[in-house]
This record gives sequence, C-alpha cells and structure tokens, in this order.
Amino acid sequence: QVQLVESGGGLVQPGGSLRLSCAASGSIFGIYTMSWYRQAPGKQRELVAAITSGGSTDYDDSVKGRFTISRDNAKNTVYLQMNSLKPEDTAVYYCNLGPIGARRKDYWGQGTQVTVSS
Repeated sequence: QVQLVESGGGLVQPGGSLRLSCAASGSIFGIYTMSWYRQAPGKQRELVAAITSGGSTDYDDSVKGRFTISRDNAKNTVYLQMNSLKPEDTAVYYCNLGPIGARRKDYWGQGTQVTVSS
C-alpha cells in the first residue's frame, strides 16, 4: 500500500509564507502525478496545484502567482510553497498521489491545517 505523510502546516499572518511537504512511501514503482487539494469548512474540496511526472504544473486561478508546486522524484516528495497568504487560504490541505495501476486508484494524505489570521 501507499502512505502519504504531510508536514508544514500551521498558523501564519496575512502576507506570510508557509511550505508544505508530502512524502510518499510504500508500493510505488513509478513516478506519478502529485497534487495538493484544500477544503475549508462548508466548502467543496478543490484542486490547488498539480505536478506531473514530467514536471508540468497546473494551478487554480486563486493561487496563481502566489503558490509554487515542486517535487523531488528521488524522495517521492511534493512541496507547496505558499507566499502572500490570505485569510481565504485557510483550509485543510491534502496531498494526493495518482492515479496508479490498472484500477486507477488515488491515494490521500490525512491533511494538514493551514490557518491565515492576524
């Protein structure tokens, strides 16, 4: 099985920065797309950023120019550098890996809380 371990969340003031990390381990035998999603209370979970095995990136319009997704394939780790944070960025951020295999299964981390408040 695959496990995703997230770190880097916390409390930050508006305009500040945080860097999230997500390390994947387990039965992974290739390089796959990794993504960050977020979900605020009462809102739908949304895609924040994604990075493919080849390094191509995609961002939600709300974070373009402020967030940067990157990866270290040797470590099976994905990062999300978050700058110029706004209160509306407050959410639980989830790491995603996949799809993997014939069943096209995705794997999720448990989430890390990001709170932007003065």
